[in-house]
Amino acid sequence: MKRTTVENIVSASVNAGAEHSPARAAIEQYQFSRLRQTIDHAMTNSPFYQTRMAGTVPADITDHGALSRLPFTSEGDLRRSGQDMLCISQDEVARIITMQSSGTTGPPKRLFFTEDDLERTLDFFHHGMKSLVKGGQKVLILLPGATPDSTGDLLARALARMDVASRIYGLVTDPQLAAKEVFAENFDAIVGFPVQLLALSRTPAGQSVPAGQIKSVLLCSDYIPQTVCDELSAAWQCRVFSHYGTVETGLGGGVECEGLCGCHLREADLLFEVVCPRTGVSLDRGQWGEVVFSTLTRRGMPLIRYRTGDYGRLLAGPCVCGSHITRLDKVRGRIGQVRQLDNGQAVSMDMLDEILLAIPGVLDFQPVLQKENGRDRLIVRLTSIPANSDEVFQLAALRLKGVAQLKDIEVILEANPSGLINKAKRIIEDNRGKNQP
Repeated sequence: MKRTTVENIVSASVNAGAEHSPARAAIEQYQFSRLRQTIDHAMTNSPFYQTRMAGTVPADITDHGALSRLPFTSEGDLRRSGQDMLCISQDEVARIITMQSSGTTGPPKRLFFTEDDLERTLDFFHHGMKSLVKGGQKVLILLPGATPDSTGDLLARALARMDVASRIYGLVTDPQLAAKEVFAENFDAIVGFPVQLLALSRTPAGQSVPAGQIKSVLLCSDYIPQTVCDELSAAWQCRVFSHYGTVETGLGGGVECEGLCGCHLREADLLFEVVCPRTGVSLDRGQWGEVVFSTLTRRGMPLIRYRTGDYGRLLAGPCVCGSHITRLDKVRGRIGQVRQLDNGQAVSMDMLDEILLAIPGVLDFQPVLQKENGRDRLIVRLTSIPANSDEVFQLAALRLKGVAQLKDIEVILEANPSGLINKAKRIIEDNRGKNQP
């Protein structure tokens, strides 16, 4: 088995040489050296970090113990103080990404990137995709790509460096229409959101794709249910890889190798930790908690101990491919998306995904929590293949009835009349605080 192709970037950064696999100690020595430089740069040039890290001595940050004593940064900091986190002039900014989270009425979140930041993302995409495709092949990109330096655009440019052709289709809302169009072409690999690819695979056009024609799939940009990985692998007889990344990580964060046992992280540019979501205490590898990272090479808008809100864990030991680069297990969704119920239990998107997406014919679903006569009610709006709708509803009702967490909770199934799927990240919509009787 080939070692992760991400290792090429890390090897070059720690000066291990292309023929050598960098040792864990060498990687960490490089990371903490870079982190000290980043902290010094941020405290010198950013009004935000001058205040947030007052009293910090960068030279003292030599190990994980010292790192764990540094203050966190958060999404709230980005919204309130993003401009003050900048360490460069506006003239040096190559791209600004602005995001307004659903249901948020405050200031938007803005991330600023330099040309060097974008080049590093391109390099990561270039090397990361080598595990999936080779020169002469063709990739379908189901990601936003119309804007220069968007995720789809950067990925297409990275693939071109490998002599790999690509087509940017964009996000899918109508899986039936999209499937008829995209499967008329012979793609060797597909990159996109998990549920969007699952929906495509379950359409008549998706089911008619010959086994083995699609050789690999890369799932990204949202929580990745294991059910989806298993379904796509079985439907198309292909390898299904996972990618972890957020806008804050610079779009790229980590990608699986051929071993398919955790995302090898972008350790030349990012230092990852996992902490207890409640106390902020650092956790050992193998323990589940909140994913936190620090940027190591970003000079425009560095992020130091940024809390992602993702629930995950770092895996211990080397990968089956032999690499010592840290691996992140599949995240289990957003911590803030776990919804507490009146019965003392909790419901989460990842729990519902594993139950409902395993039902043949399901294309997508939208869960909504409401209050009815003072009691919790869960409404699940299902999008399904029309020919399978009756069977889908029967199976969904049966499976949800057996979920212990939903005991004493009224569950109502509704059909999504549009037949469309969600093109954004999927959440449990919580309307219990609205229009209560």
